[in-house]
Amino acid sequence: MNQSYGYVRVSSKDQHEVRQIKALQEMNIPDPHIFIDKQSGKDFQRQAYQQLMGKLRKDDILYIKSIDRLGRNYNEIQEQWRILTKEKGIDIVVLDMPILDTRRGKDLIGTFLSDVVLQILSFVAENERNMIRQRQAEGIALAKAKGKKFGRPEKALPEHFADIVQQWEKGDITGVQAARECHMPLSTFRYKAKKWLQK
Repeated sequence: MNQSYGYVRVSSKDQHEVRQIKALQEMNIPDPHIFIDKQSGKDFQRQAYQQLMGKLRKDDILYIKSIDRLGRNYNEIQEQWRILTKEKGIDIVVLDMPILDTRRGKDLIGTFLSDVVLQILSFVAENERNMIRQRQAEGIALAKAKGKKFGRPEKALPEHFADIVQQWEKGDITGVQAARECHMPLSTFRYKAKKWLQK
């Protein structure tokens, strides 16, 4: 007997999946059959999605709220759709786009229409992802131009750092001893020492 499953994805832990889950519950999908990922849609290496793939059997039905919840990479969405419908033999229902319901229109025209709509929506999903990345890059560049610093602030060097570097450079102490004196990893000491010596 065929089973119904639902897949939910949000891009980050800060986003909420409630709206997607509610839509799937309205389709009478039991909670244990709803798989949730909280990560980017750039590829399909997602824990819950891979678990779902292990559960799906021929003639099962997979419900998703919208095509961009499946993913945001044009080629990979196309490939996953093919694997799910052709290799696994399951049906997919995209709730926000009724034409993307593989249970209906299995004749040539129905399949053709679904394929065309899927290609358009996959393209839109990837294009939106690229636009988000571009806006982020522009925002970061603008912030840097205004002097905003990113990442953790650098820790202040110990007061005796210059003395230790000079001792290390002369060979009076080893790098390991110098790093220990400065309370930092050896690689960090070497990096900061070289930077200091170039001043």
